[in-house]
Amino acid sequence: MRPRRFGDDRGWFMETYSEAAAAAAGITDRFVQDNQSFSAFEGTIRGIHFQKGPHAQAKLVRCVRGAILDYAVDLRRGSPTYGQHVAAKLTAEGGEQLYVPVGFGHAFVTLGPDVEVAYKVTDVYAPDCDGGILWSCPTIGIDWPLPASGPTLSDKDKFLPTLAEFDSPFDYDGRPLTPLPVL
Repeated sequence: MRPRRFGDDRGWFMETYSEAAAAAAGITDRFVQDNQSFSAFEGTIRGIHFQKGPHAQAKLVRCVRGAILDYAVDLRRGSPTYGQHVAAKLTAEGGEQLYVPVGFGHAFVTLGPDVEVAYKVTDVYAPDCDGGILWSCPTIGIDWPLPASGPTLSDKDKFLPTLAEFDSPFDYDGRPLTPLPVL
């Protein structure tokens, strides 16, 4: 999803969220919290994260400074695309956004230093519902664009389970994973 920008000699204006525009795109979730992260280093990976019920979260993600490669990984038990992922490049310059539904893991890698990412979520953060999959899981097989120095990771993200070790709390809802439009 790419919101329209209106520019003039001062810069630009962009409506970052519209319930009506989201509904027209098939997103009917109610967002209850906004989050923002800052990553100092190129190659910082955050994810693959999710929240399970009763506080499962859908996310609407955008990059507000710099650029990221953003991923959604299908974690819905019984899905014909279980363990597969889609990716989109999100940039502050372009204003692109990625919707990540409940049942999908979310991850991103920074494509430069000093990157900020903002996202809306459909439920509050609940530590007891927090989960994740190892960023380097060979079954998922994300080809991360990393600098020669390798990734910057949190301690938590270094020791998450692989997909083979994971018992998904999400069921397939009949909606297939589809490729993202070229942004």
